[in-house]
Amino acid sequence: MRHLATLWPRSRRRAWQGLGIGASGVAIAFACGPRTASDMSAAEKTAIADSLKHLVVATYDLSKPNVVARLMSLYPTEGRVISASGGVVTTTRAQLQQAIQAFWTYVGQNMKQPRWEWTSMTVDVLAPDAAVMTSTYRVPHLTPMGMNHVIGGAWTAVFQKRNGKWVIIQEHLSDVQSNPNIQTSP
Repeated sequence: MRHLATLWPRSRRRAWQGLGIGASGVAIAFACGPRTASDMSAAEKTAIADSLKHLVVATYDLSKPNVVARLMSLYPTEGRVISASGGVVTTTRAQLQQAIQAFWTYVGQNMKQPRWEWTSMTVDVLAPDAAVMTSTYRVPHLTPMGMNHVIGGAWTAVFQKRNGKWVIIQEHLSDVQSNPNIQTSP
């Protein structure tokens, strides 16, 4: 351990020692590295998974106003965000917002009494600041002509905690094509 101590300038060593941390404490602090899921308790993982599930369910409540803004709140305000949906990949927040706005303009606003239903949702916590969610969903609604209709699909989203907030940094959505397993009436 003496060798490590000699690598640090004397003023830094004194500062650490003044805090009661010697060279061995510094070595341990650097050796620990970032935490992974294996370093976390089951309770910690469950708390993160539950908070992400709550966040997604609350955000996708179609009875609340400003749908596009609420959906966009799940994504980082800066930096890259990758989204694959409908055979198209977007790589920026602006492109993603255009895609969500187009969906809402041409599909979402035409649904009468839509109700977002999560048919499955699995969250795997990878680290204290990283998780992946895979879910399936269905949205029963009435068409503009009053007929029962359902859209649905599967969604995998990679979440990262940035500045204390969970955001989606990558995702893939796939729509269910005419699937007899999706009920068409509520």
